[in-house]
Amino acid sequence: MTVSWALPAPLSPAQLKRLEQHRYSAAGRSLLEPWLQPYWAWLVEHVPLGLAPNAITLGGLLLNCLTALPLIACCPSATEQAPFWAYIVGALGLFIYQSLDAIDGKQARRTNSSSPLGELFDHGCDSISTVFVVLGSCIAIRLGTNPDWLFFCCFVGLFMFYTAHWQTYVSGILRFGKIDVTEVQIAITMLLLTSAYGGTAIWDYKVPLVGLELKFLAVFSILCGTALSSFNYFRVIFGGGVGKNGSTIAGTSVLSPGLHIGLLLTLAIMIYKKSTTQLFEKHSCLYVLTFGFVNAKISQKLVVQVVSPLSHQNNMD
Repeated sequence: MTVSWALPAPLSPAQLKRLEQHRYSAAGRSLLEPWLQPYWAWLVEHVPLGLAPNAITLGGLLLNCLTALPLIACCPSATEQAPFWAYIVGALGLFIYQSLDAIDGKQARRTNSSSPLGELFDHGCDSISTVFVVLGSCIAIRLGTNPDWLFFCCFVGLFMFYTAHWQTYVSGILRFGKIDVTEVQIAITMLLLTSAYGGTAIWDYKVPLVGLELKFLAVFSILCGTALSSFNYFRVIFGGGVGKNGSTIAGTSVLSPGLHIGLLLTLAIMIYKKSTTQLFEKHSCLYVLTFGFVNAKISQKLVVQVVSPLSHQNNMD
């Protein structure tokens, strides 16, 4: 008797057919993008034509993850002070990742190798990288000294990434705001460099008149950005989709993706609040990494549905 252990195909024949028909659609420009375009154009011209765009994407992801590991190892609860070089390495890795992430599409067009599969791979790598970027920002300002705010900032970052693709699943267009991922990555790079220069104690400094620690100015900016992005995303989501009778591009309810992220956040909050061993407080980075990778998984499932949807079927299970 022969037992087959072959894994099921990642995409069904119907999805593969839709994948061939997919065309990337994006709208909007962030504030820094026009200023950085000359740098990105210069950078891509120095990339060998034989280097595959997906190799650039993967290289950026690996570099960002590897350069974040020293910070995570030195600051497992985001309350510790890491060596100054760890912040510099993290900032350098994030900046290079941002640069490579910006030129992989340019390289694809330059070599006439653009494909829906490349878009799928790019967003998949971004979903993983987001976890490390979120952690790096919280470690940079030693936000673990305030566990509630640490939890909020980490998981709101994951939620925003998912929601960006949720609205794409509804409208068929990936929309960029004036303050978007490029601005966030540059800001986090500056946070890391500031911590390398002045130490994380600098974020405990109380701002005169306001009476709040400097780190909470960063948290306040996150709150403002989250409110603005959420308004823009959910305005698209509740405005109805491009499918039949206002459904998504796959013909499902515009609210259907909310179930998956809702379950993830509910479970994360329950464990955080009910744990008798202070699991989150003592192992913050490991906690965020665990739930972050789950968020990456469901985000990738959502991206698959954007790129190659199955009509009238929610294929995110």
